[in-house]
Amino acid sequence: MSTPDLLAAIVAATRRGVQTRREHEPEAALARRAEAAAPRGALFEARLARPDAVNIIAECKRRSPSKGVLARAYDPVAIAAAYARGGAAAISVLTEPTFFDGALEHLAAVRGAVDVPLLRKDFIVDSYQLFEARANGADAVLLIVAALDQATLNDLQRRAWDLGLATLVEVHDDEELARAVASGARVVGVNNRNLRTLQVDVMASDRLAAAMPAHVTAVSESGLQSRADLERLTAAGYDAFLIGERFMTDPDPATALQTLTAGGRAERAGAATPPREARQEDTVNITRAAKENW
Repeated sequence: MSTPDLLAAIVAATRRGVQTRREHEPEAALARRAEAAAPRGALFEARLARPDAVNIIAECKRRSPSKGVLARAYDPVAIAAAYARGGAAAISVLTEPTFFDGALEHLAAVRGAVDVPLLRKDFIVDSYQLFEARANGADAVLLIVAALDQATLNDLQRRAWDLGLATLVEVHDDEELARAVASGARVVGVNNRNLRTLQVDVMASDRLAAAMPAHVTAVSESGLQSRADLERLTAAGYDAFLIGERFMTDPDPATALQTLTAGGRAERAGAATPPREARQEDTVNITRAAKENW
């Protein structure tokens, strides 16, 4: 029996939801409403690249398809306020409703409560969602390479930047990393969770570290539990970390966040891990190989 493709199911549900919302509020009207917002995409990017801090994107997430309900008494505003007190570099807010119990209203409410840069965490497949993100207070959006063809990835990224939104371009393997680099992505996240199967492989970030270009801000996502995980990945070249379930299942998320960031940033490895500046040829070769298969 074949394994169900969860990503395909989520994308299909997302497209239906976008169509319903577009019928309720046409894109032109939404765009006018979004004009009132002032997203800080540049600040989002800068905070993830700070060289002297443990840069964590802390996530507000009520439920996940793999673990079920993570927080029955879910209050994204209270959680985000705790993350802000705990020193989060940025805060991710799930807005996908069907599989994660998220809502755009959660994003707007968090925006009204904290000044930390916000990432709209959703399955962005349509420009309509970019206007939604801006209108509801996001500074950045997630673009998942596995959910988009190359032309759509390029277009959504360009449109996001035009709206003042940063993009976190998410990949899972070498080919997707090559596609992200080819799109011009400035912030690339390696998700240790395969969104098609939900299997977590915490070494995925380690495997892709050597191919991450020097000019890219590298983010490791999912399955990160300990300070040792962050120190290992910092040594491998990662600049920031997206963590959700580790905090959502802790009764005191602010303290949990502070525990991971205490002591500041670990030193990058020396000879054991070549600097990303020395990896450009490998990245170019990966990009060329991937393009042949697009």
